[in-house]
Amino acid sequence: MTDSILAFVAFAVLVAFLGILVFYVPRLDLGLVVGATLLLAAYDFFWHGRKHSAKNKQ
Repeated sequence: MTDSILAFVAFAVLVAFLGILVFYVPRLDLGLVVGATLLLAAYDFFWHGRKHSAKNKQ
């Protein structure tokens, strides 16, 4: 339970940091890299996190 809360807080901090970066440096290429980074982090958080927690419950 604590691991998932900590992972969510870390993901929220990453989103906030990258959002501030894109807000103050509005460039298309930077926005694409930030978008790809957030997609990969979200994939890791939602997909792999659920698989790992499902294995621990068995």
